[in-house]
Amino acid sequence: MEDKMLEIRHLKKYFQTPAGKLHAVDDVSFQIEQGKTLGVVGESGCGKSTLGRTILCLNEPTEGKILFHGKDLVTAGKKERKRLRPKMQMIFQDPYSSLNGRMTVRQLIAEPLIVNKVCKNKKELEQRVSEAMETVGLAERLSMAYPHELDGGRRQRIGIARALVLEPEFIVCDEPVSALDVSIQAQILNLLMDLQEERKLTYLFITHDLSVVKHISDEIMVMYLGKCVERAPADEIFENPLHPYTKALLAAIPIPSVESCHKRRELLQGEVTSPVNPKPGCRFAARCPFAKESCRSGEILLREVSAGHFVACNQI
Repeated sequence: MEDKMLEIRHLKKYFQTPAGKLHAVDDVSFQIEQGKTLGVVGESGCGKSTLGRTILCLNEPTEGKILFHGKDLVTAGKKERKRLRPKMQMIFQDPYSSLNGRMTVRQLIAEPLIVNKVCKNKKELEQRVSEAMETVGLAERLSMAYPHELDGGRRQRIGIARALVLEPEFIVCDEPVSALDVSIQAQILNLLMDLQEERKLTYLFITHDLSVVKHISDEIMVMYLGKCVERAPADEIFENPLHPYTKALLAAIPIPSVESCHKRRELLQGEVTSPVNPKPGCRFAARCPFAKESCRSGEILLREVSAGHFVACNQI
């Protein structure tokens, strides 16, 4: 049996606003096996990034459990969190704003080692930084360069090196290729997959690009306004999508062929429900062509409809 590295149970993260409580992440549960990748997809504002930040306790969770190798980070004390933090890292979405523009490449990669007091001396520090740069494909000649002097691909490689330098087990990849050109995206994705194979890394891969998530993920979770509406193995999601929202996302993937220009696409109608003090029922009901009165009243539970395939929909 594979090791269940990360288990999330009924995780919630609410933000207080003048209009009420914004339900950014609302009762999300899943688990990730060691060495596997869970892809998280959905529209902007669905709670993907907040989920990743909350799992790492960069945002304090409102409710729920975050079990890392069986240890609950929510109830863990400061010392325990500090001990576990190097094992859980994050690659941020923007490869420019996430880096300190006043620090060189070498200083940026060395910072996590210095903060966590990992190295015994300066020689060991320099060696670890050089190894990290080599791992992510950054030339030694760039060690004294500043972020503004580099292109987006190299900046993102710095972010990956910062995450890897502490030798973590679990990494939250928050749209790590969305700001990059397509050719550079492929390089970064291949790098992440190679590193996963070499180091048995576990990823939570957040993206809005379904073609990207299929390439890298073992399992995919679809989120809508803070809720998980469908979760299944990657191939199953693409071959047999069940939730109307998942079908709409898949229908929106561009197809690189002339014939596809004449293919009729199903467009979603209706207004997006407000995540502030949401009413009971399915949050997708206002845009769903199959919604009935029962969808707008009671709580819609995520249930297993086939082996490993979970969906939150009353009409299935």
